[in-house]
Amino acid sequence: MLLFKRHADLRKYLNQIKLAGQKIGFVPTMGALHDGHLSLIKMAKKNRELVVCSIFVNPTQFNEQKDLETYPRTPHKDIRMLEMVGCDVLFMPNTSEVYPEETETSLNLDLGMLDKVMEGAFRPGHFDGVAQVVKRLLDLVQPHSLYMGQKDFQQWTIINFMIQELGIPVQLIRCPIIREPEGLAMSSRNARLSEEEKIKALAIFETLKLSKDWIQKMPYQDVEKEAMKNLNLPGLKPEYFKIVNKNTLLPPSESTPFENLIACTAVWVGRVRLIDNLFLGE
Repeated sequence: MLLFKRHADLRKYLNQIKLAGQKIGFVPTMGALHDGHLSLIKMAKKNRELVVCSIFVNPTQFNEQKDLETYPRTPHKDIRMLEMVGCDVLFMPNTSEVYPEETETSLNLDLGMLDKVMEGAFRPGHFDGVAQVVKRLLDLVQPHSLYMGQKDFQQWTIINFMIQELGIPVQLIRCPIIREPEGLAMSSRNARLSEEEKIKALAIFETLKLSKDWIQKMPYQDVEKEAMKNLNLPGLKPEYFKIVNKNTLLPPSESTPFENLIACTAVWVGRVRLIDNLFLGE
């Protein structure tokens, strides 16, 4: 695996790869890698693309400076994991490479309601930072394909919207959630959970599965209320549980196809905030 820290060196190498007719798959991350991230690398490898993974803890998407400072950073472990799954290129830029002073990097993209609901309601400005950094990284890497996980479904939807609106020539591929054996969605934040908290957190996926049954018997508003009650347990603090149209992230209407319904939730487990989702029509 090749490691690049400067975008100019990366571009020189990738231009040679493109001239040779090889397609490039890109997996952007903030490090603290786990099997969920590695599944994206594996999918890109399965599609016979040269795989570029980036590790960059993006300051513009954090609402609290403390969260940025405490975000887990495990570069040596991350490098070993990427080598084990056959990642071809690792891009580890510093902040000035991604956001050079002489370059205007803000997007000023109107996301409509996509960034106002669910995560957006609790983390205002977060998705502006996410869209900004993904656009910058796409400009620097210029891949053929972009691989992102379903766990951050609202993020995936917003990036898909950005790609369409700006006409970015990249194929966005959504990869399924990878779960621990008991059902907890894999996340870099899981490392901050105690063993007792991990057991309590299993209620999140269990409630999502229950909502798939409840939606067959009651209106979606009642399912949301029942799910919030189900998650209101000692050690847990649910922020939201929403059933939405997967295309608009808005509440479903009578005409919304059942296969478009997705349940999304955010729950505090102790001092750790976890998100998860489940398609209800699959």
